[in-house]
Amino acid sequence: MSDTKNFDVVVIGGGPGGYIAAIRAAQLGFSVACVDEWSNAKGGPAPGGTCTNVGCIPSKALLQSSEHFEHAGHSFAEHGIDVAGLTLNLPQMLKRKDQVVKQNNEGILYLFKKNKVTFFHGRATFAGAAEGGYTLSVTGPGAATLSAKHVIVATGSNARELPGAPFDEKIILSNTGALAIDAVPGKLGVIGAGVIGLEMGSVWRRVGADVTVLEGLPTFLGAVDEQIAKEAHKLFTKQGLKISLGVKIGTITKHDNGVTVEYTDAAGAAQKAEYDRLIISIGRVPNTIGLGAEVVGLALDERGFINVDGECKTNLPNVWAVGDVVRGPMLAHKAEEEGVAVAERIAGQHGHVNFNTIPWVIYTSPEIAWVGQTEQQLKAAGIAYKAGTFPFLANGRARALGDTSGMVKFLADATTDEILGVHIVGPMASELISEAVVAMEFRASSEDIARICHAHPSLSEATKEAALAVDKRSLNF
Repeated sequence: MSDTKNFDVVVIGGGPGGYIAAIRAAQLGFSVACVDEWSNAKGGPAPGGTCTNVGCIPSKALLQSSEHFEHAGHSFAEHGIDVAGLTLNLPQMLKRKDQVVKQNNEGILYLFKKNKVTFFHGRATFAGAAEGGYTLSVTGPGAATLSAKHVIVATGSNARELPGAPFDEKIILSNTGALAIDAVPGKLGVIGAGVIGLEMGSVWRRVGADVTVLEGLPTFLGAVDEQIAKEAHKLFTKQGLKISLGVKIGTITKHDNGVTVEYTDAAGAAQKAEYDRLIISIGRVPNTIGLGAEVVGLALDERGFINVDGECKTNLPNVWAVGDVVRGPMLAHKAEEEGVAVAERIAGQHGHVNFNTIPWVIYTSPEIAWVGQTEQQLKAAGIAYKAGTFPFLANGRARALGDTSGMVKFLADATTDEILGVHIVGPMASELISEAVVAMEFRASSEDIARICHAHPSLSEATKEAALAVDKRSLNF
């Protein structure tokens, strides 16, 4: 077709996996287009995907704002700062969150322009296979027909609904609605004690909501190291977050101004609870509906994920897929690394993603972060290990900050001392975990970290001390 626009690489989706893949491919000399359908309130383009628009970025903005509010109401007096007449300006809090999102949207558009990536605002669908590549149809404001030698699918994921309780984003909320509640609910229910449930529950508890979290599993944060999870559960409960484990959700009935949740508790007793708002955070599903996979024969599994091999290749030549739409953890930074790796593989290079050193973070207060294996995983695998822990209570910087909750935990091979996992619950865990990621990527031993000079006073000294504790020689505890 004469009006078809031709590219070496077309990326479908402008989230963390997609926009990073597009930029890296452009850096490698390819002609690149990225198609993304997210729109802002004015109908303009809003690249960045779920992460930027209704996920990682806005949630961190609200977590920061709500933490400031809680500190002002409960912690400032200890520092000699008296606050009289403290009030919450929720519209301003939400406005700031939206501004942070907008800055990130605009930043991505700037990066596209800087790297000569052509951006199309709309939805891309496979239209067919063409000679030497594929044809894509873009509908929406940036309607066009594109031809691509390589296609990278990075369409992300959507919140999973509970049967019989569809999201209306007013009463029954996904992450999208949870980030935009226009008045602090008196009673807030959260189904699912995962990352989104705990973070959103924390935001609204801090600003005055009575929050109850209902979790189906019998254990709290089952993917987290058990010792760390127990400490986190204790701290969250002390803050006022009500957490019920082992529940079985029954009927959910929405009313004009609230919702009734019927469930069975861990003891088997029938319960009924009334909430002003209900957040459902029970996982996410791949966003492949409407992609046109059937038109070209792109293989999906029974759950809707795109089938890929270890290099993110699909069953079709020169069609790749990354991020939430494929196997592996649904993490923005995992998607970014896959996007870079795929762009480099297209260029004939050897892109690499090490799934064993992908960090996980829950941005509650205290934060929870980990990399590598948990103690229960090592036990199940029959791997002999040594463990070392160090509490922030014994860390000078944590005392000065006024936040001494939590600990750092090291797990190392009993024979070689190679670090097998590092787990943190405490202040700035999201930043501290990077040292552990680097160490594990270089296959360091706990002794290596124990011998490295860490600045004093710093929270990172707790990392050093936990490494020393592996050999039972902590210096400050």
